[in-house]
Amino acid sequence: MSVVEIKIINQSDNPLPEYATAGSSGMDVRAFLEKPKHLKPLERALIPTGLFIELPEGFEAQIRPRSGLAVKQGITCLNSPGTVDADYRGEIKIVVINLSAEDQVIQPGDRIAQMIIQKVEKAVWKEAGELTVTLRNEGGFGHTGKQ
Repeated sequence: MSVVEIKIINQSDNPLPEYATAGSSGMDVRAFLEKPKHLKPLERALIPTGLFIELPEGFEAQIRPRSGLAVKQGITCLNSPGTVDADYRGEIKIVVINLSAEDQVIQPGDRIAQMIIQKVEKAVWKEAGELTVTLRNEGGFGHTGKQ
């Protein structure tokens, strides 16, 4: 396991994102709200975090849903996983949606997402006239059937 140092500005009164356990891949990110945010069924909202980060070149931060929030309240992240690019310096905001049948409330300081720091590989396109044939070849979208 490698460790990367990342500059962060926290304008919220919440703790910095942190790993809940030693084996956690994602750090919990909290809502930076002045008052509770009420979400009607199927309503989406952009929730501020008060966090600004400076990722090293070659890294991204992925924003993913929290499973407990999804199971217990039906709240998940849209555009998931969301990508925070290394050259982005604005506030990290989380796009959430209420997929439950009832109104839900996000309280100030609630853990609303998780952030995973990942290395990113850059690709260079190599134009070709043909591709290598494989067993799967063009099969996709359920081509292997149910088993």
